[in-house]
Amino acid sequence: MINLLNISPAYEPLAYLVLALVLGSLLGMERTLAHKTAGVRTYGLVSMGSALFILIAKYVIPTVEAYNYDPMRIAAGVVMGIGFLCGGVIIFKDSQLSGLTTAAGLWVAAGIGMAVGYGLVMLAVFATAATLVVFTLFWFIEHKIISRT
Repeated sequence: MINLLNISPAYEPLAYLVLALVLGSLLGMERTLAHKTAGVRTYGLVSMGSALFILIAKYVIPTVEAYNYDPMRIAAGVVMGIGFLCGGVIIFKDSQLSGLTTAAGLWVAAGIGMAVGYGLVMLAVFATAATLVVFTLFWFIEHKIISRT
């Protein structure tokens, strides 16, 4: 694993987990402030959990190389699992759709956690910032347009 955080290799996986938790929690903080159902704990756990599975896969690969182990199966499993979780967040009631942005945010939080797990720290930080822009600035623009119509 590339040591992008400049810490002892023994502590690097822990640092990646903490980073994924922090980045996911930032997204969750915005959702909490916007009074949405999934908040700090949910987003933090999704992001950290995704990073955890990727880190496990990265450390298991060298021990099972003789068995033709495909590490991308873990990543695919994370994506499938988060899809199941996000599907439960989306609610359609009385011709109203709700939870779609929260579900999309959780999906992105999983991607951010996976990026951290793979050591793509700058990508994860940028994706977090971009998602916060979508959650806040785009919400503001969207509501300005709606209020004019």
